Amino acid sequence: MTTPSSAQVLVVGAGPAGAVLALELAHHNVPCLVVERAVAPPRHLGADRLTGHAMGLLRRLGLAAVVQRHAEAPEPEDVEWRIGLDDDPVLVSSPDATSGGGPDHRVPAADLARRLRDELRRSPLVDLREGWTFTGLRVEPDGAVATVLDVHAGVRHTIAARHLVGCDGAQSTVRRCVEVPMESLGSPARHCSVFFRSADPRLPAKHGNPVVVVVGGTTSLSRGDGDSWVAHLPVGADEPVTTDPVAMLRSRLGSGLEVAEILGVAQWDDALAVAAAYRRGPVFLAGEAAHRFHPAGELADTSLADAVDLGWKLAAEINGWGGPALLASYEAERRPVALLDRELLARSLETRRRFSRLSAAGAAPELLAGLLRQEAHRPDARALPARHATSAVVWHSGANGLSGTIRPGGRAPDLRLDGGDTLAERFGPQLTLVDLTGEAAGAPLAAAANGRGVPVVHLPVADASVRTGWDRPLALVRPDGHVAWCADTVPADWDAVLDLVSGKTT
Repeated sequence: MTTPSSAQVLVVGAGPAGAVLALELAHHNVPCLVVERAVAPPRHLGADRLTGHAMGLLRRLGLAAVVQRHAEAPEPEDVEWRIGLDDDPVLVSSPDATSGGGPDHRVPAADLARRLRDELRRSPLVDLREGWTFTGLRVEPDGAVATVLDVHAGVRHTIAARHLVGCDGAQSTVRRCVEVPMESLGSPARHCSVFFRSADPRLPAKHGNPVVVVVGGTTSLSRGDGDSWVAHLPVGADEPVTTDPVAMLRSRLGSGLEVAEILGVAQWDDALAVAAAYRRGPVFLAGEAAHRFHPAGELADTSLADAVDLGWKLAAEINGWGGPALLASYEAERRPVALLDRELLARSLETRRRFSRLSAAGAAPELLAGLLRQEAHRPDARALPARHATSAVVWHSGANGLSGTIRPGGRAPDLRLDGGDTLAERFGPQLTLVDLTGEAAGAPLAAAANGRGVPVVHLPVADASVRTGWDRPLALVRPDGHVAWCADTVPADWDAVLDLVSGKTT
């Protein structure tokens, strides 16, 4: 095995964010080097919540095997709220967990991590070095120089990279090297997560339909395989974390809880932090290196969307058609999303704390149910489609306002075509010009873009099923599924549109 001395893109970390970033680069024919200190993905993880949009992002990268197992729309995820495990639920809620791109899914995180790692090993454009630990870097005018340690050989290597991306988790060494602080929301509260197997009949596992059971201050989540659970237990500031996780579970959920096997234990706090910056020159942060959300996996698609957003923009810059404003837009687009998602998760955690306090105080079940129903009616900001509406590389003008289903900066709806496949399955790898004019008015626009080196696939659509849910005749869709530009007619200055959406101008 040869030792790399340089790379277009060096990705630190082969977790979900790092793996998807590398596969996104490969999707655009850009090679990269991935260094990962662990020789295998973790065995025991919880279940990641992925939106329909995130599932679509995985599917377009050829990860059909990951998606297929969870492709059918799941039943709503039941949340059982109980005062005690032996008590009847005060409320069973089945939220409409959608985010504008289809239903949310619970995907076993260990399965996702393992399959992504396998895809990295198979890709001819990804050089995966497992057992290599990133130890430091220096930033230079034309890139970054990293030092990594091959643990098995005991050899330290120096790698020069045009771009370096830290996907190395909540305790990111890359983030510390570039001195980017984390900005926390409130004071942290300690928790302990226990992964276990239990066939206790009071834990209502339903194969294929995850269930959340909230008992006082403890939240238990089934992992979708019948008897596998993870329980998130709050721990007092001065309370020691016991070495007996079974005793911890029984002290919170009930002394008679049946526990067949302990799979793992993890400690964390819920400070909910977001990095103050996502970029320092040629160095970028993505995934949990950029935002620390716990319980891990509750908003996993935030990390995957980071990876796809940054991946296609890095590829556009390396392939020569993306301008400097495109890479600059990564932080401008993704950090506000993390801040929004942090608020939503903080709201969910506070609801559970409130339920715990009132349960401990002896509140009547009717009062608790009323509180929970009140919380359920608060609007979910994740349902808003225009999450990138302020981006400097999204075209806004006149008729391209925020009305209608197709909005600049919003996600393009993935509608099902008359033939049975979905519109997104017809999209090209780079930019796609969706044309519902009925007269191929977008064909000259796509030809002009390709003549300038901006890769655009012209996609004429005549399906009646699409026309009912797509209210702009012309729309330019980015690789991440967001609308870069849309209009009712051919624009007077198409070159200006291309300059903006490709990051050549702002």
